Order: sequence, then structure tokens, then C-alpha cells
Amino acid sequence: MNWDDTRIFLALTRTPSLRAAARSLGVDQATVGRRLNALEAELGSKLFLRARDGYLLTAAGEAALGAARRMEGAALDLRTRIEGLDDSPAGLVRVTSTDSIATEFLLPAIERLQQRWPGIRVDLEVSTHMLNLGRRQADIAFRNVRPEAPELVVRRVVAWPVGLFASAAYVARFGQPSAEDELRGHHLVVYGPFLEQRPVPTMVDVPARHARIAMAANSSLLVRKAVAAGIGLGEMPVSMGEREGLLRIWPQRQRSDDYEVWQVMHPDLQRTTRVRVTAEFLAQALGQTISPAPAAPG
Repeated sequence: MNWDDTRIFLALTRTPSLRAAARSLGVDQATVGRRLNALEAELGSKLFLRARDGYLLTAAGEAALGAARRMEGAALDLRTRIEGLDDSPAGLVRVTSTDSIATEFLLPAIERLQQRWPGIRVDLEVSTHMLNLGRRQADIAFRNVRPEAPELVVRRVVAWPVGLFASAAYVARFGQPSAEDELRGHHLVVYGPFLEQRPVPTMVDVPARHARIAMAANSSLLVRKAVAAGIGLGEMPVSMGEREGLLRIWPQRQRSDDYEVWQVMHPDLQRTTRVRVTAEFLAQALGQTISPAPAAPG
């Protein structure tokens, strides 16, 4: 199997259509269709059934899938090993992060990085999902939840206290909330995924049974901007709320769990100069220089 054709085949097993596969590979749809036809002609077998809801593997396609994955693993291993020998801080570094971290901290750091090492290009993708570092969808990831994958290098780079904030206009309209009344009569802006984990929403660990959820968002940046717009009360890292010019509600209270930021890398890429220096720059932007990670608890 030709590796370029194999990439097409694997993309179609992971996406529902020619268009989606083409987008993931950065090629046009016609190229995907043409390469798939060529691969099936070379193998003398149909690999997919063209169904209304997408491309479905045939028995021959299922048999080819294991070999294709092994080929992909070998190609990724070769690429990683070669890049690990690179001693020049130049080239592409793929970074993924949340929108808040990217906007507040990574963009200024990338500007400083460009001044020192203009040969490094950073591709920054904002996403709430963890991209697959093993398949090189990203080289460095910054996330609020510690990933469980044992093959990755994971470090906590910072932990910020979380407080409750509101805009001055909101407080003028609704007044200060009462913890004893469980925020009765107040509106909330909440981070959507938290609602899936908590039957009753809380604000800095105070139950909000009698409050109204005015807005939920899957983006911490949107939560912050919605609070600034006066839509409701909302939790956020204290430093971000203060930077936004918001009023801190109950300054003596903070959420029991901090807003943590974890840096995630593939272990082989620690030896790649451009990835290593980029990781150090971005970690400094989050307020802490990366030091060697302690051994994970058994």
C-alpha cells in the first residue's frame, strides 16, 4: 500500500465523508476520491460501501485497517525520531489550548517567541477537546483537566484560585447575592460541562438552588465576557476577573478546586529544540517556568 493512499484510507475511517476527509488532510475532495479509487484498484477489492450516512468498511476494508494503522504508527515513529535529532530552533510547532489561555497568555508569548526565534512557526488551535498528541495532531497542549494517557508527559504549570464575579451594572440592577438564600433572585452564567457533573449548580461552592441559569457556555472566555456584559454572576480565575474590571462577589470565598493548567507533550518531542523552547516560553507566559516533571504517583 502506498503511504499517501493509506492516509486517505485512514482519514475515511475516521470521518463520515469525502469532504470531511479532504478537510482533515488539507487536500481537495476530488483528490480523496481519486486516490481511494486508485487504492481499491491496486488491491483489487472494494474497501468501503458508499452508504447514505457515510463510508462503511467492507470485510476487505476491515482487513486492511490493521495494516494501515501499523503503517501509520511506523511513519509517525520515524517522523518523531528524526525531529528528535533536530538541534535548530526553527520549524513548525503545533499548539492547542483553550480560548482563555490562548487569548490572555499564549498570544503575547508567541509575539516574544517570534522576536527571539523568528524561524519558529506556531500553529495555534483553540479547542475544548484534547487532540491526539500520539498521532501528532498537536505537539504541545494546554488543558484544564489532567489527561490520563500514561505515554504522555504531563505537568501542572499553574493553579489559579477561582472567585465569583459580576459586572457593576449587574450589581446595580440585582444587588449583592446572599449565600444563605442560595443566590435567590440572581442570574448565573455557567460553564456548560460543569452542569453535567453537578445536579445543583454551585458558585464558589455555594449551592445555587434558587438562582436562574441565564446562560451556559462551553468556553471559559465566553463565560467571562457574558459576565462582563451583565448577563449574570459567574466563576472565573481571580486574576482574569480582576483584569476584566469586574466586581468580585464575596472576596473571602473561593472555589475549593483551583483553575489548573496542564501542559501535555509527547515524550520524544522533549528532545526537539523548537518544541522544547516553545514549551518553555509558553509555560513562562502562564506564570511558571517549567522544571523537570516529578514522577507520577504510582
